[in-house]
Amino acid sequence: MMNLLLEDWLAWSAQQTDVVLDSHHDLSQRQGPEPPLPAMLRRRLDVTGRALCDLLALLDPQHQCPVIHASRHGDVKSSLAMLQSLADGQPLSPAKFSMSVHNAVLGVHSIARNNTRSMQALAACGHELDAMLLEAAGYLLEGHPAVVAVFSDADLPSAYAGQSSAPNSAACVGLRLSLQQGRALQAHSSGVSAEPTPVDVMRWLSRGGRLQARQCWSLA
Repeated sequence: MMNLLLEDWLAWSAQQTDVVLDSHHDLSQRQGPEPPLPAMLRRRLDVTGRALCDLLALLDPQHQCPVIHASRHGDVKSSLAMLQSLADGQPLSPAKFSMSVHNAVLGVHSIARNNTRSMQALAACGHELDAMLLEAAGYLLEGHPAVVAVFSDADLPSAYAGQSSAPNSAACVGLRLSLQQGRALQAHSSGVSAEPTPVDVMRWLSRGGRLQARQCWSLA
């Protein structure tokens, strides 16, 4: 796989982690040129979705980049609540269903920012980082000067306790990638496979070194 170049990145976490972000990479300490999402749209999202939209506005202020959003679970709380309603014989809310689908947050971002560029939402059973970076490489090879790729997950409902090995921590991390400038992200075959979370990616970007996923990723 070709080398991707990391132009910039931002991260956010709802809980205390061992990752200490500097002011440039900490979403909570960055302000963009645009106001927050309109209240009518903002209240449709959970806290992770709101952070993701703020992050996208900062990494692509001119709204010129294709966007990739990778999330293993998406808004699983809403999905589980609707399944419980079905089991209880209760009617479903079309509005809640529309916000539970995997591309809902990108839809809100597109409406709020009038962004008509290509947007893609994906899940990959724990291998979201590899899938996200592979898709980004495809866009760049098509000639796009930059791509914004965001990896997020919300905290899991209590019903999922013991069903997932991932830490129960809402977080998102976004990368602005290109082939022209920035630090090189290099993929290495290792024969070992892991399932990194957004917090793992934040830790890697902050500290450098290597991150094991399906590929082993290094940051030059």
